[in-house]
Amino acid sequence: MVIQLHHVNVTVPAELEAATKEFYGSVLGLQQVPKAAASRPSGAWYQIGATQLHLSVEDETDNASSSRHVCFTVSDLSAAENKFREAGVEIIPDARPVPGSLRFYVRDPGGNQLEIAQPK
Repeated sequence: MVIQLHHVNVTVPAELEAATKEFYGSVLGLQQVPKAAASRPSGAWYQIGATQLHLSVEDETDNASSSRHVCFTVSDLSAAENKFREAGVEIIPDARPVPGSLRFYVRDPGGNQLEIAQPK
C-alpha cells in the first residue's frame, strides 16, 4: 500500500521559527524549497533527496489539533481508504485541500497523525 515516505512535518512555536530555520538550513545544511501556494505563510519546506521536511509554526500543545505528522505516499488512495475503514480506523478529511493533491489523514493507535496522499 505505502510506496514512499513523502515528508515529515515538525512544529515549533512562533518565537522559535527563526532559530529553527537557521538550524535546518545552516546547521544541517538542508536545501529550502518553495512551499505550495495554499500553505500557511510561516514555516519552511526542505528537500532531502526524494523526501521533504516541513517546518510549521504552531503554538498547539494538544496532539489532537497539532499539524505534526508523517506523510506516506500510496499508489491507490481509494484502496488505502478502504483498508483503513475495514480496520476500523477513522478517516479524517483534508481540512485544507491543496490543488493537485489527493489526501486524507488518520491517527495511529498512539494518536500520531498520518497523512495519506496519492500523487497526481
